[in-house]
Amino acid sequence: MADFRDLVAKALGKALPPAITNEQVSKSIETPPDRKMGDYAFPCFSLSPLLKKSPQEIAKELKGKVGLPKGIERVEAAGPYLNFFVSKKGLAKETISGILAEKDKYGRNSLRKGDRILVEYSSPNTNKPLHIGHTRNDSLGMAVSKILENSGAKVVRANLLNDRGIHICQSMLAYMRWSSRESPKVAGIKGDRFVGNYYTMFAQKAKEDDSFKEQAQRYLRQWEAGDKEIRKLWKTMSGWALEGFKQTYKEFGSEFDVWFKESEFYNKAKPIIDEGIEKKIFRKNEQGALVADLDSDKDGIPNKTVLRSDGTSIYLTNDLALTKHKFQKYRLDEAIWVVASEQNLYFRQLFRIFEKLGYKWSGKCKHLSYGMVFLPEGRLKSREGRIIEADELLEMVKALARKEIEKRHKLPKHVLEMRISTIALAAIKFFMLRIDASKDMVFDMKKAVSFDGETGPYVQYTYARAKSILRKYKKNHASPDYSLMDSGQEHRLVSLLAEFPSVVEQSTRTLSPHTICHCLISLSEAFNSFYHSFPVLEAEPGLREARVELVEAVSQVLKNGLALLNIDVLEEM
Repeated sequence: MADFRDLVAKALGKALPPAITNEQVSKSIETPPDRKMGDYAFPCFSLSPLLKKSPQEIAKELKGKVGLPKGIERVEAAGPYLNFFVSKKGLAKETISGILAEKDKYGRNSLRKGDRILVEYSSPNTNKPLHIGHTRNDSLGMAVSKILENSGAKVVRANLLNDRGIHICQSMLAYMRWSSRESPKVAGIKGDRFVGNYYTMFAQKAKEDDSFKEQAQRYLRQWEAGDKEIRKLWKTMSGWALEGFKQTYKEFGSEFDVWFKESEFYNKAKPIIDEGIEKKIFRKNEQGALVADLDSDKDGIPNKTVLRSDGTSIYLTNDLALTKHKFQKYRLDEAIWVVASEQNLYFRQLFRIFEKLGYKWSGKCKHLSYGMVFLPEGRLKSREGRIIEADELLEMVKALARKEIEKRHKLPKHVLEMRISTIALAAIKFFMLRIDASKDMVFDMKKAVSFDGETGPYVQYTYARAKSILRKYKKNHASPDYSLMDSGQEHRLVSLLAEFPSVVEQSTRTLSPHTICHCLISLSEAFNSFYHSFPVLEAEPGLREARVELVEAVSQVLKNGLALLNIDVLEEM
């Protein structure tokens, strides 16, 4: 199918100086806020310094130089912009026929074809349940993985279990001191919640008696020394937590190709540490801890501890060994960490260490940073037992989805439960993804589950509405006549459909699922406006078939877009 943005870029490229590449031109092309101004616009501001002319003069000159590619009916200069108008009939025919031919493949690209990319996401601590922050992390991790696969990459989805350290020992100590040695099964509590209860208990008890903190430190030293009893307890409790995690992951739709454990890598960094010492990148500070000398680089990155003064490992010790293992074992072209913005400095330090060590792959490490998730009530802390767990969040959103569905339909129980789950997951994932990942966000459950507005259920409802039209349509021998679709609303729909591949490419380049969310919202709004204005099945022959194909194309793009976000569609709602 013709990509009109690409056609415009190539036409402009022929009229511009050779120093300006087609890729630069393509990235500069915009979609005007009002289609009366054109389907595509090229701003000429950036050309002024190069051509020594005003943007307005450049736009006028380009109008006379640009050859119109097939499907572009005219070009106009409007101030500093050069606006391109696509032939409505040509755009409709090319776009709709292309979507119906490509179906699930519409929107695929080859930007990362052949690249091997590891996406590490979720990465929970095995001392407490997954929480609301993990739902944003997991939503991003799965969406980014699917977007990269859509671009031809071979993606390895990885989860790192943070299964060692003082926080793990705190829950272990609490279990040994204040439990009756029961298991989660006997207690009737999900494994991760069961372990988390003891972590919360430790925090409360430690407020009353500081000695518990030292006892937990002793557990950690015993663990690192390989104490059999401590290791046995640790293995049991970590297993309980992991069993609970897997239940949540299965329901939420989070998938992993490989599971890393911090306990398997924390003590494998010695060769790297020795290398850092030999190259004088690592040195001991006054307290006896081994630190990476980074502040001498004079770019604002402070030194980072590599080993504590007592020789015990920290999180970075693990990442040194694990990251090298990732690149060697999986022959990666890129490694991506989906981790909250609280760790921005940490990843700058980690990547700088790899750079100073001279590892060739140091420039292939990327931190996909995302903002914090708040509730309308504010931020909640796990150690105080006041956080919203992922399971709890899902159940609350399901309850709201149930109310919405039962207001509209009376369904068999199995259909009702399936629909509730699908809508609830869409509500959470879409709401988490529609905001630029770099920004903090407030998760409002009632807004997220609404069938109106910028939500996953709204997009699902639009898809179901389109499918209901298609089910009612009785095929005949009339051929679609796209020239009869001459309304602004129909042209708007077609234009949005044509833009979808470019939106997906942008999302791939920037790892920004929110751009796909906004595209789906715009498409849903445009379709619902069209639906209320035009009786599709009552239109005259030719126009009716054209509109039916338009509806089918809309449903296909909504499905494809939601699939990239790891969200399922519903044929009926």
